[in-house]
This record gives sequence, C-alpha cells and structure tokens, in this order.
Amino acid sequence: MPKRSLRKFLPTPARLRDVKGLGMFRDLFDRHELWHISRTSIARATAIGLFCSMVPLPGQMIVAVFVAIRVGANVPLAFSLIFITNPLTMPVIYLAAYLLGSALLNAPVIDASAVDWLDPTSPELLSIWPSFLVGCFVMGVLVAFFGYFIADGLWRLRIAQRISERARRRRERKAQKKSERNGNLR
Repeated sequence: MPKRSLRKFLPTPARLRDVKGLGMFRDLFDRHELWHISRTSIARATAIGLFCSMVPLPGQMIVAVFVAIRVGANVPLAFSLIFITNPLTMPVIYLAAYLLGSALLNAPVIDASAVDWLDPTSPELLSIWPSFLVGCFVMGVLVAFFGYFIADGLWRLRIAQRISERARRRRERKAQKKSERNGNLR
C-alpha cells in the first residue's frame, strides 16, 4: 500500500490538535508511532479495526483506539475501520454472525420475524444472544486474521513491484548507455 495514498485519507495529528473536543488527548498527538504509516502499523491497525468492527457493542471505537495505542498500531486506520459495520452493512454482517454462531453451537435458527427487536427483554431476542455473540467473535477473529495478512501481503507486493520497477529502469539505462557508447565508437 503506498504511503502517499493512505496519507490522503488519514487525519494528521496537527489537524486533530485543532479539534476542540480532543483536548485531553493532546499528548497522544505527539506520539509519532501512533500515526506512522508502515507495514507493521498498518497491518496491526487493520486487524484491530476489523476485529472491533464485529463487536456488537457501543464503545467499539474506544476499544479499537485503546488497543491500537497499546500495540503501537496506526490509530486513525484502526478507528476508521470500525465503520465497516454501519447501518447499511450491519443487518447482513450480524445476520451472518448469528447464522455462523448458530451453526457452531448447533442451536436452532429462529425466524427473524418472530423476534421483537425493540424489546431487549423478549425471550426470543435473549435466546439468540449466545449464538450471535459467538458468531461475532469468530467472524471478528477471522476477518482480523485475514485482514492482517492481506494488508501485510499487499504492502510487501507493492514493495516488490517498486524494487522490480527500479531494477528494470536501471537495466534500461545501462542498455541505453551501452548502445550510445557503441554508436559513438563507429
């Protein structure tokens, strides 16, 4: 992943320092490793953000930022990836998590129309929670695992492409100089 394209989308510490509500976090804006764009910090942030995006509880952003700070991952990316689960994607992701959890726990799948979604104490809703939470946790681990290795692999692939391109240009320049020397000798 090219650093320049990531820098376009991620906020800088200087920009965040100007936000009034973030005054208590000013000391974090000076910690360079939390804003650094490198292969390891981006891969770690990807795993953290993807795992926390599967957590169906409020406060997933705080958890993602806290873990990113503790392990030295890129904080803006970990925070940004939380929004993979948004009002448009939540129904699909959480239904898949529930079905996965039901399959893992060998629990019967309850018809969604039978659940009173607005009553948090309804027996139907309470009965799906174990399957749902297990499914969310397993999906979180899976997407974090694959996200880490995909981010790491894409970064490595891009570096290999740059090295290959540099070597190709070097060979072309060398061949061009050789042909110019041979042309001057005649």
